[in-house]
Amino acid sequence: MNRNDLRRVDLNLLIVFETLMHERSVTRAAEKLFLGQPAISAALARLRSLFDDPLFVRTGRSMEPSARAVEIFALLSPALDSISTAVSRAADFDPATSTAVFRIGLSDDVEFALLPALLKRLRAEAPGVVLVVRRANYLLTPTLLASGEISVGVSYTVELPANAKRKVLRRNAPKLLRADSAPGALSLDAYCARPHALVSFAGDLSGFIDEELAKLGRSRHVVLAVPQFNGLGTLLAGTDIVATVPDYTASALTAAGGLRAEDLPLETGSFELHMAWRGAQDNDPAERWLRSRIQMFFGDPDSLA
Repeated sequence: MNRNDLRRVDLNLLIVFETLMHERSVTRAAEKLFLGQPAISAALARLRSLFDDPLFVRTGRSMEPSARAVEIFALLSPALDSISTAVSRAADFDPATSTAVFRIGLSDDVEFALLPALLKRLRAEAPGVVLVVRRANYLLTPTLLASGEISVGVSYTVELPANAKRKVLRRNAPKLLRADSAPGALSLDAYCARPHALVSFAGDLSGFIDEELAKLGRSRHVVLAVPQFNGLGTLLAGTDIVATVPDYTASALTAAGGLRAEDLPLETGSFELHMAWRGAQDNDPAERWLRSRIQMFFGDPDSLA
């Protein structure tokens, strides 16, 4: 196919194809693209004619791509990223007048402790923009970025899509939270003897602290696991339960009163908070502005270098 032949290709069809590759479902693709299922089915029929291939074969409730579809997707996805980048570079962005919708993914600790300050700044600079926040973590962020459901995510991350970019925002030291009035810091023995609360998205009863304690031949007893940080202060109030949380979360929780924070009675090192974003939107003026504000309000001073 030469460049002139591209005139018969509808770019919208390629967007539908990419979405079907991610969703493997006509229903979910329709929801993602805000279209009706008949429109997606019609687009799929045109795609099959265009590429002279079935592209997707239904297996149970899922649609599995053909070998040809996988080959097309490998070539098409970076091409669409390049088109998106080319178009975005030509667009101006004025925060004061923009009505852009930004879709970001935040881990619970970030949403609770860091989002309020960012939101105040966004309201002051760009009162017309809309912010959609999705819950993210190291498991969810890669999928949300790859599917385009978010353009940027802030959480601890491990693996990311091949075209994603990443930056360290903070290196955090965990803090111990307690609501009791006993004087002095807890010793390691007292820390291990206390009942513990754990914030866990998946409902786990152990975390990295338990790994560090195991290195010392010690352990702790978790008596409460909750899915989010909001309300943790109320749960600890009037009890001898302690919690280990990121330092920025500890600051937000102690600011409300009734809790105090102290250093842990063991060495744990620091852990990283990352900002990851879609490579296709690396040079988008609006996204660059948003990422600069995220770094300003979520990052530590070292991240601004």
